[in-house]
Amino acid sequence: MTTETAPLTLFNSLTRRAEPFVPVHPGEARVYSCGPTVYNYPHIGNMRAYVFADILGRTLSFKGYKLTHVINITDVGHLTDDADAGEDKLEKAAKASAQSIWDIARHYTEAYWADIRALNIRQPAEWSIATDYVPAMIEFASGIADKHCYELPSGLYFDVSTVADYGRLARAATDEGEGRIEQVDGKRHQADFAIWRKTPEGEKRQMEWDSPWGRGAPGWHLECSVMSGKLLGFPFDIHTGGIDHREIHHPNEIAQNQAHCCTNGLDDAANSGARIWMHNNFLVERSGKMSKSSGEFLRLQLLIDKGYHPLAYRMMCLQAHYRSELEFSWEGLAAALTRLKRLVMVVKQLRERAGDESSAQAGTKFRPLLDRFDVAMSDDLNTPVALTVLEEVAALKKVDPSEKLAALATMDAVLGLGLVDIERTDLRIRPKAATITEAEIEATLLARKEARAAKDFARSDALRDELAAQGVDVMDGDPLGWEWKLG
Repeated sequence: MTTETAPLTLFNSLTRRAEPFVPVHPGEARVYSCGPTVYNYPHIGNMRAYVFADILGRTLSFKGYKLTHVINITDVGHLTDDADAGEDKLEKAAKASAQSIWDIARHYTEAYWADIRALNIRQPAEWSIATDYVPAMIEFASGIADKHCYELPSGLYFDVSTVADYGRLARAATDEGEGRIEQVDGKRHQADFAIWRKTPEGEKRQMEWDSPWGRGAPGWHLECSVMSGKLLGFPFDIHTGGIDHREIHHPNEIAQNQAHCCTNGLDDAANSGARIWMHNNFLVERSGKMSKSSGEFLRLQLLIDKGYHPLAYRMMCLQAHYRSELEFSWEGLAAALTRLKRLVMVVKQLRERAGDESSAQAGTKFRPLLDRFDVAMSDDLNTPVALTVLEEVAALKKVDPSEKLAALATMDAVLGLGLVDIERTDLRIRPKAATITEAEIEATLLARKEARAAKDFARSDALRDELAAQGVDVMDGDPLGWEWKLG
């Protein structure tokens, strides 16, 4: 976009207020997003964080910034308790499956990347793999150890009293918060955390390295400080993550960044390592199937197996502001799919009408709507409002189809629903449990159409009942033009 109608404002979790986006480097936007720990499949709640980060990146691109987006892959050091306690998740998964930890990490990294593609999330400038940066982590830790760390038999620990304003991001020194932190004999303060974990005497880990503090592995928090600083430089513009990171992981990351760069307080947000910290809220699912310990938990593949296109979930995410809780339900997902189908149908018809003119630009008639869309996205990524503006454009009558298509494409480049690229048939996904074939459905529908034309309504109803018995919902008179769906 070449003309901005509104300054971009973003909510900074560190200051708890919306702030104008002023890049560290003029014309550039450098963003770091906390990525997955690849010990299991990501659930759809995990994936909300990457839809949010993608919308942020697309908005920055829309605003004309040169975007450098980094997402890390944690393949070592993340413990079974997010609060710095327990076993390494990768080591635990490898033991449970009797596989190499490297194979475990590779398998789940590929699964995560498949979900990224399915949700139409753009590739970042770099996927930073934690194990590629272990030497840099040791160098970073060595640089802060004398002033900010102390050694215990279990490893090297960061003394949180050595930096100003520790925990300001979380603003939560509650009993509940502190209770989640590991109890270790010899720790000076309850909130102190591991920079380097020594391999216990007599044990052998699949992932371990030599360090000045003994053979072992880096702490989880150290990884993000090192990779963000190496790839984006301190300070960079924006650090994103799920709201669960706001309480422990990100405050610890900030403390390390302060120790590395300075020990000044957080009244100047740049001292935290990033000028703006952004967090998406939780996806809430009442049945408890979001947990990875629940067996068949809610991952993207389960949605596909039940006949829902992944972009229906992206639509569902966009219908709520990223800082609001989003409740998942199958009814809500079906409604989001219907909303997506309507837009795809509009775009398909426009493409057919525009023909060779489909590369045209949106005309002046669309400028007020594009400006309103810009205002919505500039207001801390207000996607629910932006979606309604897009639908207003989709509903316009008696306008040039090529210009209307161009306006929709401009908006969708930010929302990432793939409206220009997907066909209506792409959205009709066969549930895994269905036994009837699409060819059989179409043949039965054709026979039913012939029966209706011959006014043989008894046969028509019998064919409809036959399809219903096999889970096929026939949608006579559906304004979307969807002839059937598998329930």
